[in-house]
Amino acid sequence: MSGIRILAIALIVAGILGLVYGSFSYTRETHEAKVGPIELSVKDKETVNIPVWAGVGAIVIGGVLLVFGSRKR
Repeated sequence: MSGIRILAIALIVAGILGLVYGSFSYTRETHEAKVGPIELSVKDKETVNIPVWAGVGAIVIGGVLLVFGSRKR
């Protein structure tokens, strides 16, 4: 399997996942303090929205690479 074909399949899968889920969240530690035996930390939950056009674009580009990228000249 060539590198272009693997990239094309990865783009298609990423585009489908982006359309299905639409966003993903992660937790980030922003502040941490130690005062004697007491430890304090602040965690922020961040959400990243994935635009629909990015998901569709990844699927289209992956499809084009899959069809035309593996042709031999």
